[in-house]
Amino acid sequence: MKKTLIVAAVAASFATAASAQSSVTLYGLVDAGFTYVNNVQAPASADYYKTNSWGVTGGNVQMSRWGLRGKEDLGGGMAAIFTLENGFDVSNGSSVDSRQFTRQAYVGLSTQAGTLTLGRQTDAVADYLGPVSATGSWGGTYFAHPGDMDNLDGNAFRVNNSVKFVSANYAGLSFAGAYAFSNAAGGFANNRAYSLGAGYANGPFKLGAAYTQANGFNANSTGAITEGVVTSPAVAAVQRTERMRVFGAGGSFSAGAMTFGLLWTQTREDNNSYDPYSDIVNNYEVNGRYALTPALSLGAAYTFTNRKLSFDGATGRARYHQFGLQTDYALSKRTDIYAEGVVQIASSPDERVNPYAGISGAPLSSSSRQVLVTTGIRHRF
Repeated sequence: MKKTLIVAAVAASFATAASAQSSVTLYGLVDAGFTYVNNVQAPASADYYKTNSWGVTGGNVQMSRWGLRGKEDLGGGMAAIFTLENGFDVSNGSSVDSRQFTRQAYVGLSTQAGTLTLGRQTDAVADYLGPVSATGSWGGTYFAHPGDMDNLDGNAFRVNNSVKFVSANYAGLSFAGAYAFSNAAGGFANNRAYSLGAGYANGPFKLGAAYTQANGFNANSTGAITEGVVTSPAVAAVQRTERMRVFGAGGSFSAGAMTFGLLWTQTREDNNSYDPYSDIVNNYEVNGRYALTPALSLGAAYTFTNRKLSFDGATGRARYHQFGLQTDYALSKRTDIYAEGVVQIASSPDERVNPYAGISGAPLSSSSRQVLVTTGIRHRF
């Protein structure tokens, strides 16, 4: 009996030591509220082509999600790490798509020099430019640039089959690089992607620059990008793009309770295999956030978007002005309530072009103007 107790005690001590060196964390976020959108395009069968919509919506600021994050200490400053994260719509309980883990799924090693991971991950544009933008920091879904073509919030697409290295922080400087395989037999360059980025954060300053290129994306179900790069039907023609390039630079500065940010991105799609096609979109953003109290904050952002589209020998231009305002109140460290308003106005210097507004994450407008108002609650765990 004594031997049994001794063995059990020794086994328990080993289990305690093992658990101290490894961990698995369940985490998540749930975001839901009420949203009103005007000038919504109704189906052709509806009595009125132009209508308004309102109702319960999920992911108004951030997409609802749950995930598992694990780490095992391997000694010598090395650790095995993994992340599995799924996104869902809390308004109806459905998953974002058919994937088991829609947002992230990767495994790798962490060392003092940085991390090396393999799987489904974000690109450098989302990693380094997102944090200095409104959509990638405090504004969320509806503050994304028109069409979300630069993917600053990471909602437009994630990169499959990727090998990614993120450096350690060297006196505020870090950098990252990733390559995503097509996984297509006999088509190495068909739906592959690569991405590079660097950032600097020191005191009140934060700077970032990044570049992402995808060749033949959405060409097969096994490739690097299988979602399509836009959320708005207004730019659905991009689905036929053979090459997509996104690059930009930005920075933010904090002074006391105020944070101010500037950002520029350019998205270029070209080399259409069906018809001559190119699309160049420049976004210029200024944003700011002020903490009125430790719990209450007010944020505002403005984006000017200039788009030039060439298709089958014809050229058209469109311009978008987007204004966003948000107030957020923290009920606790994990729970907050919010209210947002976004206005988008589309125009064109070309008489033959009649652009439609389309706030990211909302139904396409039936006119050149659209207004969205949302309020809700967000809880993190």
